[in-house]
Amino acid sequence: MQKFFSWLFFTGSPARIAGMGLLGLALATGPAMAQGKVDPKAAPNDFVQAVADNALAAIKKDNSVKSGNLSSINQVVNEYVLPYVNFQKTTRLAAGRYWRQATPEQQKRLIDAFKGTLIRTYSGAFTRVDQRSAFTMLPFRGDANADDVVVRSTLSQGNGPDVGIDYRLEKTPQGWKIYDLNVEGIWLIQNYRNQFAQQISQNGIDGLITALNQSRH
Repeated sequence: MQKFFSWLFFTGSPARIAGMGLLGLALATGPAMAQGKVDPKAAPNDFVQAVADNALAAIKKDNSVKSGNLSSINQVVNEYVLPYVNFQKTTRLAAGRYWRQATPEQQKRLIDAFKGTLIRTYSGAFTRVDQRSAFTMLPFRGDANADDVVVRSTLSQGNGPDVGIDYRLEKTPQGWKIYDLNVEGIWLIQNYRNQFAQQISQNGIDGLITALNQSRH
């Protein structure tokens, strides 16, 4: 179990990737903007930019978020990010074939535990926000009319090197939803799938849920 916890929070781990990905969503080029309407049916780049603008504005005006307060971070994530993320799909793909073996109740608990674990990592990412941080959208590649696309970006930081962050989006009847992200060539779902499989094979679905919940304390 301790090995699992060490993996979960080790620098460079998928947990760090998740934090950097949300930080990327929460940063936009230029100063903070007032919260505006997000159009999930807009062009992919425009959709991600709108989500980023709103999250950035919320972070900039709340010092408790920038100081790493988990309650405030949860509020920002729940209000400005999660409505535009298909987190059930993220969790399902991370669990792989084991998802079908879980009961509906286990699936719900796994989603909640996974979400809480990822948000736990955002405190470190949000404390690195400063006035020089900037999120630059890269030219879109591919077919914007496709049902599954990748939006590419670069996060520049005043206190660190530039980071490439890509977001994988799916088209739903309600519009675009984010379900995976890539930081410097490493996809979040792929990395978690390997670790989830190992934990589930040893301790079952409930064992994974317990490990994720314990890692939040």
